[in-house]
Amino acid sequence: MSESASTTTVEPTNTGPVPGNPGGMPEDIPPASTMDLEAINPVYAKLFSENRWQEFFERLRKEDPVHLNDTPTTGRYWNLTRYEDIRRVDQDWQNFSSANGITIGRAVGDESDGGGPFANFRMFIAMDPPTHDVQRKTVTGVVAPTNLAKLEPLIRERTRNVLDSLPVGETFDWVDNVSIELTTMMLATLFDFPFEERRKLTFWSDAATTIPQPGAIVETGEEKRNAILGCLEYFTRLWEERKQKPGDDLVSMLAHGEDTKNMHPMEFLGNLMLLIVGGNDTTRNTMSGSVYAFNQWPEQLAKLKANPALIPNMVPEIIRWQTPLAYMRRTANVDCEIGGKQIKKNEQILMWYVSGNRDESVFENANVVDIERPNVRHHLSFGFGIHRCMGNRLAELQLRVLWEEILPRFEKIEVMEEPTRTYSSFVKGYTRMPVRITRR
Repeated sequence: MSESASTTTVEPTNTGPVPGNPGGMPEDIPPASTMDLEAINPVYAKLFSENRWQEFFERLRKEDPVHLNDTPTTGRYWNLTRYEDIRRVDQDWQNFSSANGITIGRAVGDESDGGGPFANFRMFIAMDPPTHDVQRKTVTGVVAPTNLAKLEPLIRERTRNVLDSLPVGETFDWVDNVSIELTTMMLATLFDFPFEERRKLTFWSDAATTIPQPGAIVETGEEKRNAILGCLEYFTRLWEERKQKPGDDLVSMLAHGEDTKNMHPMEFLGNLMLLIVGGNDTTRNTMSGSVYAFNQWPEQLAKLKANPALIPNMVPEIIRWQTPLAYMRRTANVDCEIGGKQIKKNEQILMWYVSGNRDESVFENANVVDIERPNVRHHLSFGFGIHRCMGNRLAELQLRVLWEEILPRFEKIEVMEEPTRTYSSFVKGYTRMPVRITRR
């Protein structure tokens, strides 16, 4: 890695606003229907941890689909909540840039307060062409169709082993025992990471996207910074090893790629965080979300049991319904108009995938899981255009294999109590979900 590349700082960052009273919303948030429209701030993490986000986006879609917020920690940002507006911006990188960051906050490298989990990381998803294109191309081979075909037997074997090891007749945490375990094993394979230490990947992913607060995985900004720098230190050792003995893994691809081998360490760290979080949080939360969804709509599970051929359509429907990353940010390159609102150059725009995926004008009965939904592949969860999630086929493969192996094994996976959800407005997921299984 080159020390001469442009530097960025590693500062404690937040997922959404800082704890306390972010965005001007009260600690005890009243119902959306009782609030003044201008007071609604959908980036507030508590809405997601309490699973109350739906009513706020529903009101914004109806009354103010291009909604302005302005806070001291994050500045001005526009919230896009309707499907067509989101898709338009997502596909137009010339007018709506990623280069100033993909999460709410200041520009990349800005050391002021505020910012999402990636506000100060330099990574290819937070770049525009041509740099974005060449860095992304360096690592896409790991998720090419030919490589996925090679990985599927391994994914299936591991899935079977994990499912067969689950206890019967006692309550256990599905998130930790299944979702984290399967996704972390996959990440370890993609990075050729020491398998016995694979839970470090989970820790670093959680640390990067966690708001520091008492009881969190990192309680202070200093703990968060140290965790992230620990990730860089560990992977720098792997980088040096792979420079001498390259393999087919992501670290080797970055270390030997013509456009990535001279990256500054902070740029390497940024791309690591992107690949770790992208491969960990999204898939694991969709795996957990699928079990929760079928507890909410057991008739859909019965339909799937009766016709397992519906699994390929069920997979994108669960991904739509869960929407594991709630939003992505762009920055306006020019003065423009969206939905009748005048947006000025350099203003932030949040594309709320989680809201677009519930847009009734596109998805009928959008709040409901329907595994036979005809247009489900139009969902926004993977984004559109040049930044479309490069690992989308791997995520679908892992979820498909999981349910292909669940159906013949388990009669029931019962969620025993309401799951604990991620305190984040960016990563929409679960930290704990107690379940009990009944085998066939």
